[in-house]
Amino acid sequence: MELKVICMTARSATLETEAGRIFEFDTEGEVYINGSLYKRTNRVIFSLFGLKPDTEYEVCLKRDGEEARTVFRTDYEFVTLNVKEVGAKGDGIQDDTGFIQAAILACPKNGRVLIPKGVYRITSLFLKSHIRLELAAGAVLAADTDRFRYPRFPGMIESYDETEDYNLGTWEGNPLPMFAGIINGIEVEDVVIYGEGLVDGQASFENWWNDVGTMRGAFRPRMVFLERCKSITLQGFHLKNSPTWVLHPYFSQGLRFLDLDIRNPADSPNTDGLDPESCRDVEIAGLHFSLGDDCIAIKSGKIYMGRRYKTPSENIEIRQCLMENGHGAVTVGSEVGAGVKAVQVKDCLFRCTDRGLRVKTRRGRGRDSVLSDISFQHIIMENVMTPFVVNSFYFCDPDGKTDYVQCREALPVDERTPEIKNLSFKDIKAWDCHVAASFLCGLPEQKIRKIELENVEISFAEQAREGVPAMMEGVEACSRQGFTVMNVDTLICKNVTITGQRGDAFIMSNIDYFENFAGAFS
Repeated sequence: MELKVICMTARSATLETEAGRIFEFDTEGEVYINGSLYKRTNRVIFSLFGLKPDTEYEVCLKRDGEEARTVFRTDYEFVTLNVKEVGAKGDGIQDDTGFIQAAILACPKNGRVLIPKGVYRITSLFLKSHIRLELAAGAVLAADTDRFRYPRFPGMIESYDETEDYNLGTWEGNPLPMFAGIINGIEVEDVVIYGEGLVDGQASFENWWNDVGTMRGAFRPRMVFLERCKSITLQGFHLKNSPTWVLHPYFSQGLRFLDLDIRNPADSPNTDGLDPESCRDVEIAGLHFSLGDDCIAIKSGKIYMGRRYKTPSENIEIRQCLMENGHGAVTVGSEVGAGVKAVQVKDCLFRCTDRGLRVKTRRGRGRDSVLSDISFQHIIMENVMTPFVVNSFYFCDPDGKTDYVQCREALPVDERTPEIKNLSFKDIKAWDCHVAASFLCGLPEQKIRKIELENVEISFAEQAREGVPAMMEGVEACSRQGFTVMNVDTLICKNVTITGQRGDAFIMSNIDYFENFAGAFS
């Protein structure tokens, strides 16, 4: 067992235990700071708060007779601005937006904005570069639910000389008007938001989740919206009841999301947990998701944004996360006009999600929509409806059910045709599945280049529920179906085991090359 520091500020640290476990241990360990018991935890990744700046600490983790130690020194801090000293009350009555915003704007480089215990009524807050924002234990940012009190971001603004444009607002991959988020970063860098507090969007079916198909004033706000930002870290705090996507980084880079807890009701609409869109160099570690849509959805805009900016999402690592109750645990798409590449998902637990991996694409995403080098390794899935879904005929768009999108015959490859290259799944166990082991479907004119399954074990629940594995026309509900694979160049299986399925282990069509090594199907 080894212990390492993966993130540190002047007042906090996040540590990761290396012991071959996924997300949590069976027993709690004791965390000691400088010889004194700090807390007990069973988490692989955990955070420490209440530290002092520029101070050396020794941390010792004791669990099941083993010990792991590490020593670190916290960062320098210049000053702290307490928002209550600036005028915020935190009484749940006064609108504290302006006072917290004043503290953010007044905070010098290497300074901390402290939001202490209390309930702070707010609308939109805007970050600035080179600050640390601490949401202390017992602090709640309670977002107003009156949409017309929020600033509105226009979708696309043309430059004065009409040669360029400025994209500000966005909705599901298109430049459209949106309400500003609850916490916003616009072209800022070197910011850490951390703490043990809570951001509560206070969304419900009485306000933001009512009549979600109609744009009223603008599209719904994100909980945290980061546009064209660099070197941003979110660490430790809680978020719940988001009006729509919880965390939405957009055309940003150098992002770290660590030890966060994200919760929305299972029936809440469009409440994705974390949607990196046209972002690169993203680390997502130790998060707990329980919500009403995709837990993580990696995107890069629809075809207009993909063609114009040609900015894929790339170099994304997801590890030691627990994903519960969402439509997809990790999703790619459906807005992937500029492509997605180099995504690694490892050491994660998926529980009670509709799908494990979920790729959503379709004709019309465009030739820049190339999905490549996406890998899943050392994953456990419990009670997941269908572990692996790749859907090249996704129909949830205004034109999604047109003949062009849904045609099953090979069409000409042109500027509208997307591509899926390499998908890898290794060391994965999925039990109590329901619908199908997989539903992997490429385009007949642009097949998935390669799918590799290695050391994969699938078993079905005894009382398996019925469901539709992919949102495409003509797919019927089923249960306990084997690996369905269509329109793939190369399918390689090494030590793939499936038990409890009805019918054939593999249902394949239009596969150019198939290898099965040491498989066991029963």
